[in-house]
Amino acid sequence: MRELVVLGTASQVPTRTRNHNGYLLLWDGQGYLFDPGEGTQRQMTHAGVSATQVDRICLTHVHGDHCYGLPGVLSRMALDGVTHPVHVHYPASGEDVVRALVSVASPGLDLRLHPHDEAGEVAPGLDVRPLRHRIETFGYRLVEPDGRTMLPERLAAAGIAGPDVGRLRREGRLGAVRLEDVSVPRRGQRFAFVMDTAPCAGAEELAAGADLLVVESTFADEDADLAREYLHLTAGQAGALGAAAGVRTVLLTHFSSRYADLEPLRRQAQESAGDASVLLAHDLDRVPLPRRRARAAG
Repeated sequence: MRELVVLGTASQVPTRTRNHNGYLLLWDGQGYLFDPGEGTQRQMTHAGVSATQVDRICLTHVHGDHCYGLPGVLSRMALDGVTHPVHVHYPASGEDVVRALVSVASPGLDLRLHPHDEAGEVAPGLDVRPLRHRIETFGYRLVEPDGRTMLPERLAAAGIAGPDVGRLRREGRLGAVRLEDVSVPRRGQRFAFVMDTAPCAGAEELAAGADLLVVESTFADEDADLAREYLHLTAGQAGALGAAAGVRTVLLTHFSSRYADLEPLRRQAQESAGDASVLLAHDLDRVPLPRRRARAAG
């Protein structure tokens, strides 16, 4: 199963309907918790997800609306008796803040801290790129390795069935039959998480070819001056990022409390998003990764 559980969608100030940030990506039995702001533990209860599902916690930066929920989540994990290692990824410049937050959490976890200060892979399949904000900020990108999709009709024609299919996939050849004879390339799925930032190369690299891009949309286009001042994206800029990067689905979030009606932001983003589909994130939404594109056998 691969889906994003939205735990909160507010930026600096929460509202009656929008909690501070929080996003749990469920990916093949692994749980990636991004930017747990205040109230994340309670939002997880409302969303019907368990703290035991969290394997990695990924902080883009240490502004409070992106990390002040960390002690509560860690304490809940300790209370629930989590025994697996819990990895925390964060910008190295936020070391003092992260250690302060961890220090007030309940003890008992196998907690492993992983600061980073440059672009690159921080865990298997998980990359970071620097963003452009008022403090050091990194976005995240999770990529599944490319593979191949087996074609049943070609397998049948070649007389390959049962355990031999797995053997062919592992070894690349079975007798005279090559893997490429009975399969087509399958691009791995890609997820990107771009929070507080002005337009920058790092955001473009993270978003490139993403099936699902979770991206901040703090301000409407008419408030572009505020976006420039505070180094955030407007809705139109978020949509344009999706278009330039060839994204399939753009999920807007991190909304300023000044906007009660978010539909105008979605429309602004969609106008600049090209072929990408633009969605608004709402607290407690569950957003599946888009289905793979069918690839013709030829």
